Amino acid sequence: NCAQSVFAAHAEKLGLDLDTALKISAPLGGGVGRMREICGAFSACAMLAGLKFASAEASKEEKARIYEITQKLAEKFKAQNGSIICRELLGLMESEKSAPVPDERTAHYYASRPCEKIVENASKLASKEIFGE
Repeated sequence: NCAQSVFAAHAEKLGLDLDTALKISAPLGGGVGRMREICGAFSACAMLAGLKFASAEASKEEKARIYEITQKLAEKFKAQNGSIICRELLGLMESEKSAPVPDERTAHYYASRPCEKIVENASKLASKEIFGE
């Protein structure tokens, strides 16, 4: 899924093996559990930022630092893609409920979704803003 594509592509840089990265990010696909909320590709960027910059400390300063980093990532993601909300990126109505079963992955499915470009944008965002590449 989108979250796995972004997270797994960068997780080894932070010491996570591929299998662990895929498991951790699996629930975030489809806008978290296919609920069409926060985009999985953006969620992956936020998780990568947490792994790279956050501390296990619960101090007010540490929280403020990682929240600021995440908000800046969100601003850049929105500027590129228009939103961080999956349903908005897909052009779905808020009232449309999404079953937990993924749609069949066909050529038509991929042609009708902006996800490939969004994943590419998110991966480049992570490379630049988190890893300085």
